[in-house]
Amino acid sequence: MVFLNADIISSMRVAIDSGSKSSVLPTGVGVVTAMQIKALGAEARKIKNFQVDVFDFSENSEKLLDGKYDVVHYPYFHPFFVTLPPSTLLRTSQDKLTRTVVTIHDVIPLIYPKYYPPGIKGKMRFLEQKRRLKDIDGVITVSETSKKDIVRFLNLPAAKIHAIYNAPLPFFRKEDDRNKLNEVARKYKLPNKFVLYLGDVYYSKNIPNLVRACKIAGLPLVIVGKQAKDIENNLDTNLEKLKGPQDWMRFLLGKPHPEQAHYRMVNELFDKVGVLRLGYIPDADLVSIYNLATVYCQPSLYEGFGLGVVHAFACGAPTVISKTQALVEIADKAALIADPRDPKDIALKIRMLFEDFSQRVELINRGFERVKNFSWEKNAKETIKVYKNLVISV
Repeated sequence: MVFLNADIISSMRVAIDSGSKSSVLPTGVGVVTAMQIKALGAEARKIKNFQVDVFDFSENSEKLLDGKYDVVHYPYFHPFFVTLPPSTLLRTSQDKLTRTVVTIHDVIPLIYPKYYPPGIKGKMRFLEQKRRLKDIDGVITVSETSKKDIVRFLNLPAAKIHAIYNAPLPFFRKEDDRNKLNEVARKYKLPNKFVLYLGDVYYSKNIPNLVRACKIAGLPLVIVGKQAKDIENNLDTNLEKLKGPQDWMRFLLGKPHPEQAHYRMVNELFDKVGVLRLGYIPDADLVSIYNLATVYCQPSLYEGFGLGVVHAFACGAPTVISKTQALVEIADKAALIADPRDPKDIALKIRMLFEDFSQRVELINRGFERVKNFSWEKNAKETIKVYKNLVISV
């Protein structure tokens, strides 16, 4: 494939699917997708004869077939659900070729199949997704680490995949209003000093070892996120929830689903250690909580990007990350690195930032500098470059 000068394109029209709020997709992907779409729209308005249309493809599929789109973008992917179109070669009566792009944030379910079992139906859907993926013209992902894993697990050529970084949401920033910070601290009954984690509690997030680490260090842990607050809702098994043969076999043998067993263990740790779980927090308060945190910790076994880390950098929260490729790639020396499998090492790194003021200041400053490398405007420009290169490729 040879790429020509993208500037020769006289006009371009792009369709982006807004249907990524589907229940099969994690909430974080929906938030990121909304930011990407907003940034793409803003960038498109700066370019003459460049138009971005956003709509639900499942409800308006006929619009994709009328020949007016040069690129069709599916900003989400799930290995165990059929989210890709049955044919990526969308042609009109004039035989116009439409290029297709899909965003794959990560392939975590494929990396940890024991904890994300697809079942028989999921395996069949995965084979169909891989078949359809071969016809996709371009893939966008969120880090070089994720790109390598997509090549490995989905058997796609590296040349087809483009790593484009996410960015912090724009309202994450340093908060200097002490009265506001004190008000938020009182509202949520926050300790004077605490370790903060924001996000889900899936297996890959490694929350049990974070809880153990905070217990070893003798430090309070605050978790923000609906899943941690409502984890009890994932503990019950009843006949109405059994959907596949493997579920029925586990039920008959008295064995829990792997994800359910994980949630039960996490919930027991929460109760035993006394983790403060705040649930969903409004954005304005969330920014203050990041600013109030003594340390932010991202202990994940795997991440495609690590949005919580760049949010911490933007708010000036000194950060500890696990030694996983994507987090090390994103942080780039602006965080302390701990062994995710060793709670004692996580505890050691957290305590270092509680006790060493000079190191705290150094990491905060590094974080402020590092976060300058991530912006939604840059994300949009690089995405548009992918669109243009696909359209002019011969």
